[in-house]
Amino acid sequence: MSMGLTHPTAITFVLYLLLMAAIGVAAWRTTHSLSDYILGGRRLGSVVTALSVGASDMSGWLLMGLPGAVFATGLAEGWIAVGLVLGAWFNWTLVAGRLRVYTELTRDALTLPDYFTHRFEDRQRLLRILSALVILVFFTIYCASGMVAGARLFERTFGWSYPVALGTGAVATIFYVFLGGFLAVSWTDTVQALLMICALLLAPVVVVLKLGGLEHAFEAVRAVDPGRLDCLRGASWVGIVSLLAWGLGYMGQPHILARFMSAASLEVIPPARRIGMTWMVLCLAGAVLVGFFGIAHFAAHPEQAAPVRANRETVFITLAQVLFNPWIAGVLLSAILAAVMSTLSCQLLVCSSALTEDLYKSFLRPKAGQRELVWVGRGMVLLVSIASIVLASNPDSRVLGLVGYAWAGFGSAFGPVVLLSLLWSRMTRNGALAGMLVGALTVIVWRNAGWWGLYEMVPAFALACLAIVVFSLLDKAPARSVTDLFARMRTASADPDPRGCADAHAVR
Repeated sequence: MSMGLTHPTAITFVLYLLLMAAIGVAAWRTTHSLSDYILGGRRLGSVVTALSVGASDMSGWLLMGLPGAVFATGLAEGWIAVGLVLGAWFNWTLVAGRLRVYTELTRDALTLPDYFTHRFEDRQRLLRILSALVILVFFTIYCASGMVAGARLFERTFGWSYPVALGTGAVATIFYVFLGGFLAVSWTDTVQALLMICALLLAPVVVVLKLGGLEHAFEAVRAVDPGRLDCLRGASWVGIVSLLAWGLGYMGQPHILARFMSAASLEVIPPARRIGMTWMVLCLAGAVLVGFFGIAHFAAHPEQAAPVRANRETVFITLAQVLFNPWIAGVLLSAILAAVMSTLSCQLLVCSSALTEDLYKSFLRPKAGQRELVWVGRGMVLLVSIASIVLASNPDSRVLGLVGYAWAGFGSAFGPVVLLSLLWSRMTRNGALAGMLVGALTVIVWRNAGWWGLYEMVPAFALACLAIVVFSLLDKAPARSVTDLFARMRTASADPDPRGCADAHAVR
């Protein structure tokens, strides 16, 4: 269903985009240094930290992919949601606080490659180069995928041609990232996260009420196919483990870890964890229920089911259009755009950070001033955006199929390195390099081979951890300065008083 720009749903879309642009302009006024542009000056509070983590994590998959999978198969697809919740909880518990403290201790590291370099005193800067290149390659492709998703939404909603829809969606996101950097991304993420949770809680409730209540809704699904209610239908142990293993990826996602690094203090983390996990559980539950009760709705109204039969991932879009007033439908459809834009904006900023902090400043202009670096960062946002638009210009391009590697690739290449760097003082630079390489290569080999149908994250994460341990133990012990700093991190991150890490500045 296409519409003109005077349609209520279209007006709602435009108002949403104007709000995002206004937030970008407001963030511009508080961005004065590279630290401001990349990490918001490390001054995010609990609510913004929590909701920014959630929104940057959950892309259009939350409102399109997951409901579509549940609609097609049933509750058996819900195991991936369980795995993501467990993985996110471990990430908040084991990584968030320690990484926040350690990145400040390691010369106020602004990026993940920066942290690796100073954590292991890598004077050859091999970790910086390798990790920055991994981020640039995977995230440029990831950004292209996000631009395709946004373009498809504009294309379907307004009936525009694909190039026009692609340009509009890309410019809308680039504008506020270019202006306000991390603060703009974090503030817009907060608005977008609230929009997403409202949409995902409202939609299944209205569907259930239209079906006559919860009992009638379940009976309607059972009448279509009793197997849709079976959480183990067609699932093997390998399949369940593979779905649960998606949660391992959280510990290696640079755009999520950056949110932990940007928290105002260690004290922010516990309340942020509670807020973030509550948001995540409610959103994932809502997404599963949208797909599940959508089965019953479209069975009762087959005349409305044509778009869903053509593409199951439009179940949320179609329900919003047929069940709600056009103004409310506009808000719900804006939630899909919010999910796409929130993730895309974070990925653009991480790529910009890698180019600016880890390559330009480290190798080309070590003495560059803050104003210069901020403008270089903005320029890098444009550069990555152009590369992503070129890739996205052909939505059927094979390169976009590589996005499936990204979650497992980051999770396996960076996840074990990040986790063990925070938990094990004996880990060395060579161990980190070995873990990064083994994790990334295992993902590529295993995905192409498809052995036993097991998700590549499982063997890649395990082998990367093993490589880190083996190569670290074969290597000479870390320098005393490295282990002393690790001990200070352990002490500071265990201190309930956030001022316990205030002496971080003394080691710079």
